[in-house]
Amino acid sequence: MKLTQKTYFLLAVIIGVSAVNFYLLIFTSQQNQDILHSISYASDLKVIVERIGGTANSIAGGNEGDRPILEQQLSDFDNTYARLGVGGNIGGLNLVAVPPELIPAYAKVGDAWAPYKDDAEKIKKETIFDSKVKDGLTYVLGKNGDLVSLANGIENDLTPLDRNYNKHKIIALEMISLAKDIGEKTLLYSIGEGGNVTSALKKDRILFGADLKKLEGLPLDDPEYAAYGITTETLLEIPRQNSGSIRQIDPIWESVNAKLVYIESNTLLSKDFGAALSKLNSQRTVLLNATSDFVSQWNGIIDLQLHDKVLIVQLFIIADIVVFVAVILSIRKSLSPLETLTKAISRIKEGVYGEKIIYSAKDEIGELADTFNAMSMTIQKKEEEAKKVEVAKDEFLAMVTHELKTPLVPIQGYSDILLGEHLGPLNTTQKERLRIISSSATTLLQLISDLLDAQKLELGQLRIKKEKNNLKETIEKTILGMHPQAIADDISLTFTQKNDVYAFYDEDRLKQVLNNLIKNSLKATSPKTGKVEVKLEEKNNEVVVSVIDNGRGIPPDAKDQIFKKFYQADTTSTREKGGSGLGLSICKGIVEAHGGTIWMESEMSKGTTFSFTIPKTETNRTPI
Repeated sequence: MKLTQKTYFLLAVIIGVSAVNFYLLIFTSQQNQDILHSISYASDLKVIVERIGGTANSIAGGNEGDRPILEQQLSDFDNTYARLGVGGNIGGLNLVAVPPELIPAYAKVGDAWAPYKDDAEKIKKETIFDSKVKDGLTYVLGKNGDLVSLANGIENDLTPLDRNYNKHKIIALEMISLAKDIGEKTLLYSIGEGGNVTSALKKDRILFGADLKKLEGLPLDDPEYAAYGITTETLLEIPRQNSGSIRQIDPIWESVNAKLVYIESNTLLSKDFGAALSKLNSQRTVLLNATSDFVSQWNGIIDLQLHDKVLIVQLFIIADIVVFVAVILSIRKSLSPLETLTKAISRIKEGVYGEKIIYSAKDEIGELADTFNAMSMTIQKKEEEAKKVEVAKDEFLAMVTHELKTPLVPIQGYSDILLGEHLGPLNTTQKERLRIISSSATTLLQLISDLLDAQKLELGQLRIKKEKNNLKETIEKTILGMHPQAIADDISLTFTQKNDVYAFYDEDRLKQVLNNLIKNSLKATSPKTGKVEVKLEEKNNEVVVSVIDNGRGIPPDAKDQIFKKFYQADTTSTREKGGSGLGLSICKGIVEAHGGTIWMESEMSKGTTFSFTIPKTETNRTPI
């Protein structure tokens, strides 16, 4: 089967399986969603019950505005309960009716709801507070200010009396505190914030009445006093002129005391309202339990149904896994040769030719493999032919440059002999022409030498004789030979290294590198302002040599090309001052043959730095 046909077939299988799964997912999801909506409505019954209880207690706290809310909550429960019984579409949501096996639990919720609703209806209609208790609280709060004022008046009346009345003064201060406390506790009780405040209010009432009787000199024979450890005390009679406030407070306290006694023995809530609230709170537990049991049973039924559905889904999942595994294995088997093909292409990119891909299937990949094998063999043959041609070309070029160098030596030699007038005197014109011949021969000889060195490097035939040498002395010898040219060009050439530094290198070849770099720097700088400096930096395992100039710089786009054969960054200036474009290529080959590296850093109009490294000896700075 063709790969494209196999792909279409597998794609059709995947689409078919996905369609079936999608249909099952949508159908099951919709069904589960409807059931979950119904259970959510059933759970809402518990929430409504709790809200009804909270609203009833809020009404008991005096919030009359909550009565309409209670009525709405009762209606919400009735509507929700009825909807669960029939199901259907409600507010855009589909509800399923209560299953037949849940009808008993559903009816039990309705049975518990009936008495709970009756009690809630009573709370909605009944008056909250006992009117007599409420009037008593209002009276006590209204008279509390008079009690506090008259208690302060008693304390003021007793102030002028001597120390025999100190006990009276202490009792008066206590009455002031008790009067204030009675007012605060009464207020808290009236607004429902005091909790169980009646016992504390009773104690304050008894203590205040006992203190008043003590000041009036009356007996404390009431059994209530004994319950609080209050006994009769014999006190000096208060002079009449100092007992005016006592006489005024007595009738007020008598009426306030009577109101407090009634408040203590009765509740603020009306008896009918309180009974309904108590029954509501007790019935709430029954209703909540019935509702919880109803919801739990429904969830149990769903769990059983889900278990059956899970088994079906698991079977489909197993089938899906089998199908997808089969598809993946088939695709992998079909596409695995592509990995082999990719690796083979990568090998070609790395320069390895002639490898074959073994693939027997007669599909598109098989055709591609056959085409690749043919291409690889063709490239291998062409590469071998190209290498032979390249080697032949290099050998021919090396031979030609060597043969060209042979006749140039006598030309240059005889030119020098004639210029020295060893064969007879010459006139000015003859000397000028001979100098041109000698200079041109020297230039051509240098060019041929560069070509010969470049070809030897290309063929790996350049001999490097590495020895332990003093790099400082080598640089000094090179600079000494370059000084005449620097002086003639009016350019500063310096080297300030003081310490000897030893490294493994071929001295003649390293001089050749230094000569090329210094010549380039001299060409790149201007007379009078030009500066060329050679620096030597010693590191752990190598030595760095740098040639630095302040010339015109090298363009950034030439940085990656500068060390290639025949490349010239500035052809115009190079042609003016001479050069073959081989110098830096030869420098790179010599440095790398020593195991070092060479690089360049430049900035236009500010100068260029060429640096290279040479490996050091094991014993550093030790003369040979």
